[in-house]
Amino acid sequence: MKVQLQRKNEAVHFEGSSELSDIKIHIDGAESIGGEGKGVRPMELVLMALGSCSVFDLSNILNKQRQVIEDIRVEVEGKRREEVPNIFTHIHITFLLKGQLDEAKVHKAAELAVKKYCSVHDMLSAGGVEITYSLKFFK
Repeated sequence: MKVQLQRKNEAVHFEGSSELSDIKIHIDGAESIGGEGKGVRPMELVLMALGSCSVFDLSNILNKQRQVIEDIRVEVEGKRREEVPNIFTHIHITFLLKGQLDEAKVHKAAELAVKKYCSVHDMLSAGGVEITYSLKFFK
């Protein structure tokens, strides 16, 4: 896998692309380093990567179990240490689900999705990040 970042201005706005698709993503830094709010920040991308990896796996497991998902959302919140580098120390994932779902199956599927199948989780937790998750069901 290979990605490329192309500078888009004289500040820190970059456009990211991958050899796997034609999709472009805009990345920008904090105002303190010249960011202009033209893209997501790198550490936001880390949270998005963890959330998307986990929810892809959760959705796949639930579909295989013939659970009917009407809606699924993910919120990911990270806490960072104060000293540089400002790495994440704790990340919490909240899965919000709606559908005809067996809650016991969803709990087991979430455990597998986050802790067994999500490679982003494994990379972050190997680096010492504490990762937790919770489930919320809504109508």
